[in-house]
Amino acid sequence: MSIDPSPYLAGRLLVAMPGIEDPRFERAVVFLCVHDARHAMGLTVNRPVEGLTISRLLAKLGVKAPGKPLDDLVLMGGPVEPERGFVLHTDDYACEPSSVAIAGGVTLTATREVLEALAAREPHPRRAVMALGYAGWEPGQLEREIRENVWLTCEPDEALLFDDDHEHKWSRSLAKIGVAAEHLSAQAGRA
Repeated sequence: MSIDPSPYLAGRLLVAMPGIEDPRFERAVVFLCVHDARHAMGLTVNRPVEGLTISRLLAKLGVKAPGKPLDDLVLMGGPVEPERGFVLHTDDYACEPSSVAIAGGVTLTATREVLEALAAREPHPRRAVMALGYAGWEPGQLEREIRENVWLTCEPDEALLFDDDHEHKWSRSLAKIGVAAEHLSAQAGRA
């Protein structure tokens, strides 16, 4: 007897199709942190906020940073609650009970403790990205958008989640599933 795989996509990447009608998601790569019958929530991992480094954000929040600046750019995680911060990181760090294990060695934490951990020399996650805001979907909305070819899905890897080559994450995500970006029609998706 085989068990049916979950119809939910938490722990996977959503890759926006060309022609998506919402410009906030044009060429977006979104890591799904939560997806169940009630809702879906994800963080866009390829939209840096120009000029806003982690060190600058920590300073604005009154978190003392280490001697070495954290020059990684903060990401725009999505349009919902853009003043709220999230840290997506490797599972070698956890802040109990606030950290939520997602899948594949990836954890989400949204507390001041993780910010202090990023600023400290030890202990801190091996790899992390900080995002402001999130992308959210109501019950059934994401499933409908996938059926309408608004999104493709892809297995994440550390490079797609955590590296700073934001400009190429969309095409790299497509390539990972065997799709050449130049062969996609701009009429395929809509949000």
